[in-house]
Amino acid sequence: MDWSLILACAHHLAVFSLVGIFAAEFALLRPGLGGTRLGQLARLDAAYGAVAGLVIVVGILRVWLGGVDPGYYLGNHAFWGKMAAFLVLGLLTIQPTMAIRRWAKAGAGVADYVVPVGEIGRSRRFVHLQAGVLVLIPLFAAAMARGYGS
Repeated sequence: MDWSLILACAHHLAVFSLVGIFAAEFALLRPGLGGTRLGQLARLDAAYGAVAGLVIVVGILRVWLGGVDPGYYLGNHAFWGKMAAFLVLGLLTIQPTMAIRRWAKAGAGVADYVVPVGEIGRSRRFVHLQAGVLVLIPLFAAAMARGYGS
């Protein structure tokens, strides 16, 4: 069985899923958020965290079991740039995630609850920063795959 191929496919599918979930969150997080959309956003945010964890686990498996010497990754500056970008992306998710949880709790059982516009704006700034950092990850990955950073 070709574990290298299986792990590469799993990693790419997880990353594409992460980007898709991020795009859905980006679209939902706007003024007027409340009701069923707030519930959807809370579920998407939970999925975003779970899929990010999957990306990390499969990525670690690729480094150690993917058929390439782990030293290639560990000594590659592009790899560490990608890891740093992913870490920054994770840190930038903290504020929106905490806000979404707070809003979901505040809106539970309140049919006409709408998230205050100022809070939406604050969280959107973090999401926009995430989008900027997210763009860096495939750039570092492409560089690494072509031997740059060694």
